Amino acid sequence: MSDEYEEYLRGYARILADASATGRRLIRDELDSRRALGKQAAEAGLGLRTLVGTHMAATRAHWPTGNGASVDDVLAAAAQAVDAFAEGYEQAQRIAVRQEEAARREFIDDLLYGRSDLGRLAQRAERYGLRLSYEHAVAVARGPVAYEEGDAVLREVEQAVIGRFGDRSILLTTKDGRLVCIAPGDQSEVLAYFAKQAFAATGGGQVGIGRTQPGAAGVVQSYEEALNALDLADRLEIDEPVLRAADLLVYPVLTRDRQAMADLVESALGSLRGSRGGAQPLLDTLTAYFDSGCVSAEAARRLSLSVRAFTYRLERIHKLTGADPSDPVHRYTLQTAVIGARLLDWPAKPF
Repeated sequence: MSDEYEEYLRGYARILADASATGRRLIRDELDSRRALGKQAAEAGLGLRTLVGTHMAATRAHWPTGNGASVDDVLAAAAQAVDAFAEGYEQAQRIAVRQEEAARREFIDDLLYGRSDLGRLAQRAERYGLRLSYEHAVAVARGPVAYEEGDAVLREVEQAVIGRFGDRSILLTTKDGRLVCIAPGDQSEVLAYFAKQAFAATGGGQVGIGRTQPGAAGVVQSYEEALNALDLADRLEIDEPVLRAADLLVYPVLTRDRQAMADLVESALGSLRGSRGGAQPLLDTLTAYFDSGCVSAEAARRLSLSVRAFTYRLERIHKLTGADPSDPVHRYTLQTAVIGARLLDWPAKPF
């Protein structure tokens, strides 16, 4: 028997002899001592299978003789001792898993919110396979329900991604009910594959992908860009399955000066409030017109209108605003104002 395991058998031979002599069950102190040794063995990183085998070998080596113990009594005492030992071992493992999960969640929160000292954060990141001195990009997927660590959806996506690319310094997790994937910036194929798998696993959810950014602060920025892409999809009613922040840069530029955008919307579209039914129907008309490439027939189809009724609406817009949607000179101002209105949720939220 290896000396490495000998210390985890302390008192075992005595318990075996005492309990089997009368056929009694192990008392509380005896069971507690086995549980404590099992916990210590787990904390030392020893394998339970080998430890159980060591107990069986010790049972044979210290088989009680001369005390009238029956085979059943000896085996019953051994079974109780090993069961208590395994209970302590498994309890220690559960505690270790919970502590590891808590540490991982704390790290993810600190990483995505940028709340920790960068040097310490970089050290903690290496434990999870991330090198924050490199560039990273972040993808965020949302579905019809909120997801948490351990959910089947996350496991399915993680198995698919890791199964295809291996570890590769990829971190998959959840945050605020969404799936999150952090990958090296030079491996865009990882996030593209994550998006594909997340779309399938969530039943058609949307994925926002931030731009590649350097350092720990870059992870935060890329994460926020991915979230903003999903937010833009809501406000602009974009139903594309994958939204790349790099393709949506014009929208943050448009809203950077909120007051200027509000002034533009009021100046270009404010007069639409004077229409019967308010501004929203005519704003929807402009949205459909621009989204369809300024093709009236297609825009009318999207709004379930006749072309004649749609054309009347365009004429009404022209009369109220003084701008002709079909005129290239006026079109840019109107289209920019329409985008601004959607971003600012106007006219539902007045300025």
